[in-house]
Amino acid sequence: MIETPGQSRRIGPLLATVLVAGNMIGSGIFLLPASLAKIGSSTVIGWIVSLGGALLIAGMFAVLGATRANPDGLVRWPAEGVHPVAGFASWASYWTTGWAGTVGVVLAAVGYLSLLFPALKTPTAALLMTLALIWVLTGLCLFGARMVARFSGLTLIIGLLPIFVAIVLGLGAFSPETFSASWNVTDKPLLDTIPPSLLVIFWAFLGLESATVAAAVVDNPQRNVPIAALGGVGLAGVIYIAASVAVMGVIPATELQASTAPFAEVVARIAGANAGALIAVCAIVKICGTSAGWFLVNAECGRSGAAAGYLPAFISESDPTRLPRRGLIVLAILMSAVTVATMSATINAQFNLLLNVVVVLVLAVYALCALALLLDRQQPARYRLLALAAMLFSLWVVYASPVSDTGPALVFLALCVPVGWLLQRRRDQL
Repeated sequence: MIETPGQSRRIGPLLATVLVAGNMIGSGIFLLPASLAKIGSSTVIGWIVSLGGALLIAGMFAVLGATRANPDGLVRWPAEGVHPVAGFASWASYWTTGWAGTVGVVLAAVGYLSLLFPALKTPTAALLMTLALIWVLTGLCLFGARMVARFSGLTLIIGLLPIFVAIVLGLGAFSPETFSASWNVTDKPLLDTIPPSLLVIFWAFLGLESATVAAAVVDNPQRNVPIAALGGVGLAGVIYIAASVAVMGVIPATELQASTAPFAEVVARIAGANAGALIAVCAIVKICGTSAGWFLVNAECGRSGAAAGYLPAFISESDPTRLPRRGLIVLAILMSAVTVATMSATINAQFNLLLNVVVVLVLAVYALCALALLLDRQQPARYRLLALAAMLFSLWVVYASPVSDTGPALVFLALCVPVGWLLQRRRDQL
C-alpha cells in the first residue's frame, strides 16, 4: 500500500493515548495529596468521581476535535456556537488561568525546594524564591520556543520519576491502618466532604482538552481521537488514584496536611533522606520545565487576544510569526503581582487559593464549549447528550463547592459579560 504524503508521520491510537496522558501528568499532582489531607483518604472517592467527569468532558472535546477541528477552538467554539460574548469569556478565563495557574505551578517547585532548604518555609523566603523563579523562567522563554521545547523535553522523564517511584514504594509499604485512620479527619458526613473536594482534585485533570490537538497528528482521527482522549484521561486517572492511595497509606493525614513535598516525603520515609532529596530534585526539575512551557502557551494566548482586539496592542505582539516578548514580560509582571497578592502563611494555603480560582475558570470554559456542542443541531443526539452531561458535571463541581472557594472566579466571570458586550459592540461599529 502506498502511503499518502504525511501519513508516515501520523501516530496510532496507542501513542496518541500516551501523548494525551503525558500532557496531563505533570506538576498538577505534586502538592494535591497535601491539599486533600485536610479531608482524608476518603478523597479516593472524589478521585473516582472526578475521573468519571473528566472522561465525559474529554469525550465532548474529542467530538469537537474530530468534527469541528480548530486550533483556537476553546475561543471559537463558544463564540460561534453560543455568542461572541461567550467567546470573550472563554478566552479571558483561559488567559487568566494561564498566568494565575502558573503561579500555583511555580509554588509547587518552591514547596519541594523547601524540603532541601527549610528556610524557604517562611512566607517571605517563599515569596522571594517564587518571584525569582518566575523571572528566571521568563528569561529562558525570551530565548525562544526552541530553547523552551528542549528544556521541557529534557525534564519530562526526570519529572515523572517522583510519581512512579512514590507509587511503587508507597504501595509496597502501604499500611491499611494508616489509610483507614485517615479516612475522614473532618468528622463530617462524606456527602458533605466529597463534593467540595472535586474542585481541588480537578486541578490534576486540567489540560484534558489537549486531546483535541491530537486530531492533527493522529491517523484516522474520527476513530482514534476519541480513543486517545478517553484512554489518555483514563490512564492519567488510574495513575493519580494509585499515587493518592500510596501517599495516604504511608503518611497519616494529620501529618500530610503540613507537607510541602508529599512524594519526596513518602520516598524519604521508606528509602531514606537521600532518596527523598533526589526525588525532590526531580520534581523541581519537572515543575520548572512545565512552567516554562506554560509561559509560552500563555504568551501565545495573549497574542491571540491582542490580535482579536481583546487586549490593548501594547500588551503583546499580535504577529503570529514573532515571539511575543512584550507578552512574556507582561505575564511575568502579572504573575509577580498575583504572587504578592495571594501571599499566605504557608505555601499550601497560597497554592489552594490559586487552585480554586483556576479550576472554576477552566470549568467555565469547559461548560461553554459543551454548550456550543449541545446547541449544534447538526450533531447526532448522542453527541449532544454527551455535551449536556459534560456541561452539567462542570457546573455541578462549582455549585457543590463553598462560595468562599468559588466566589472570586464567579465575580470575574460576571464581569466578563459586560466587558465582552462592550468589546463586541465596538467591533460591530468599526
